[in-house]
Amino acid sequence: MNSSGTPFSTLIRTASHEQHVEAETSTFMSDLLGGRLGVDAYARYTEQLWFVYRALEEGAEQLSGDPVAGPFIQPELLRLAALERDLAHLRGGDWRAGLTALPATQEYARRVTECALTWPGGYVAHHYTRYLGDLSGGQIIRDKAEKTWGFARKGDGVRFYVFERIANPAAFKRGYRALLDEVRADDLEKQRIVAECKRAFALNSAVFSALGEEFRVSA
Repeated sequence: MNSSGTPFSTLIRTASHEQHVEAETSTFMSDLLGGRLGVDAYARYTEQLWFVYRALEEGAEQLSGDPVAGPFIQPELLRLAALERDLAHLRGGDWRAGLTALPATQEYARRVTECALTWPGGYVAHHYTRYLGDLSGGQIIRDKAEKTWGFARKGDGVRFYVFERIANPAAFKRGYRALLDEVRADDLEKQRIVAECKRAFALNSAVFSALGEEFRVSA
């Protein structure tokens, strides 16, 4: 709890709600989920995720023993191997050769790395924003991708969204929120973490905007 008596998990969720909705309703994501874009746009988006998760998961190794960030580092969440399998399916075995990060993606990944190296509380904000989002709204993307582009259910192409090691996502999310409520931070630090969470959503939205510029639906 913070001094107002509100659990920190509630505080962080409500404070970032506006940015969350903005990210989910971006033109690019609306067009992608609406079936108005081809599989190439989906593959390009998956490539951008690879850069962000590489930053997150490289940071995880050095933070596993940290008193603030350490409790959140849980191996069943890790996504990089699944992303690489999806990219091999989408782009072929030499997918790394054509891999490029948009400037917005570079900025996003750079900020994640900066927090991992210098500010565990900030890293928690990015960890929360990404992984809890994947467990929740990410399932909508998986379902749409399977139906739109014919991927096997929970198979290659959508493995990023499949958490095989989490049998009960609802229970896992409850446990994660309990960790947030117990995070080792005073009220001022919690405010900083909430602000970083908002920044994470803004960085994510900037990637969507850049992808929207690259993949425009013909009028």
